[in-house]
Amino acid sequence: MYMSIVYLNGEYLPLDQAKISVLDRGFLFADGVYEVIPAYGGRLLRMQEHMQRLQNSLDAIRLENPLSNEQWLEITEKLLADNPNTGPGEDKYVYLQVTRGVAAKRNHGFPDEVNQTVFMMVSEMVPVDKEELRSGVAAITLDDIRWKACNVKSISLLGNILLRQQAHDNEAAEAILINDGLVTEGAASNVFAVINGMLVTAPTGSRLLPGITRDLIIELAAENGVAYEERDFTEEELLSASEIWFSSSTKEIMPVVLLNGKPVANGQSGPIWEKMIDIYQAYKVKLRSGESS
Repeated sequence: MYMSIVYLNGEYLPLDQAKISVLDRGFLFADGVYEVIPAYGGRLLRMQEHMQRLQNSLDAIRLENPLSNEQWLEITEKLLADNPNTGPGEDKYVYLQVTRGVAAKRNHGFPDEVNQTVFMMVSEMVPVDKEELRSGVAAITLDDIRWKACNVKSISLLGNILLRQQAHDNEAAEAILINDGLVTEGAASNVFAVINGMLVTAPTGSRLLPGITRDLIIELAAENGVAYEERDFTEEELLSASEIWFSSSTKEIMPVVLLNGKPVANGQSGPIWEKMIDIYQAYKVKLRSGESS
């Protein structure tokens, strides 16, 4: 049985041999941050932007970046090379996590000395074609119960887990979160809606994670004449939207066809999604060929 190779604190080793101390602050306090970076045909999607978001998250929790961007890239490329795909498709994603490391004792305050724990692994992305995406998913709206720094990509994800599980308990794939009457994001995704013919997504800030795929969709929309706005929009506007999508690094652009048990418009993927998914897939083709980054 194939065992993937991971990176842990300077070593490359089989996954089942990767161990951390029970005193690691990531284990005890969820004191750390993470990133997920897709790789299409071995080519990383927006590596520089992912590294900047990682730096922003580390700065927010007052933790020094343990590696340079060149070192992150070197490790990432080695892991991609050392972990060949064993299933269909050629796409992968890299998960990386940095915690404050092991302290001498459990204490809420920062320890005087830390050696960050750095963990990285590669997983395969199951290929999903346009026809599979077109069938869409169900979603529900829920109150956003998370903390007030959602722009930090924290490994403390219990709020997101509870919200996603509540969606699953209601036979929905995802929860759309509402904060003071405004749409923020999904439990593990960003949210787009088509309102009066305009593609709309909430502005970045402390209420939501600035998604790399989200930003790419906005960029591609601007380049291809798709009208869009980054603005606050209400739950009421969402409920009357003609299209709703989720976006994430691994799900790309997923249409929502059922919201709170009711069809979104005619219950099918809409024309703007049809246009944007073609644009996004074309971008991926260019990325694989080295024409994009």
